[in-house]
Amino acid sequence: MAGLDTIDRNILRLLRLDARMSNTKLASEVGLSPSACLRRIKIMEQAGVIRGYMALVDTANTDATIAVIINITLERQTEDYLDRFEAAVRKHPEIRECFLMTGGSDYLLRVEVENAGEFERIHKEILSTLPGVLRIHSSFSIRNVLAVRSTKKR
Repeated sequence: MAGLDTIDRNILRLLRLDARMSNTKLASEVGLSPSACLRRIKIMEQAGVIRGYMALVDTANTDATIAVIINITLERQTEDYLDRFEAAVRKHPEIRECFLMTGGSDYLLRVEVENAGEFERIHKEILSTLPGVLRIHSSFSIRNVLAVRSTKKR
């Protein structure tokens, strides 16, 4: 897909705020007909600009989970090492997020666990088996101070 125009960027901005917004309302907000708006969304989905939709769950109101932030340092920073590591990470849904980083570590990962025992299993069965890993540094969250919030009240 070529570059995004102003309307596409507005669609994305509104979907980030409320991915459940009706297509009719979304179209009205960006100045398109509902069919034209839906067509643009489908094009962005097919091009991979929109990779999916998710629910942000307030863990304070559900089963308690602990966010674990993991810094990974690889043995080498070659394209082959990066590619193999990223391919392996994608195979594990337990890893919720993975960012290629600058600075002291190569990757930052986020997992959510119910307890230390569950993290021990993930560390032993997944993290320590990822290709090219030299160092794993994990930090457990105490609480989420600034959660992602929607501007829309439900």
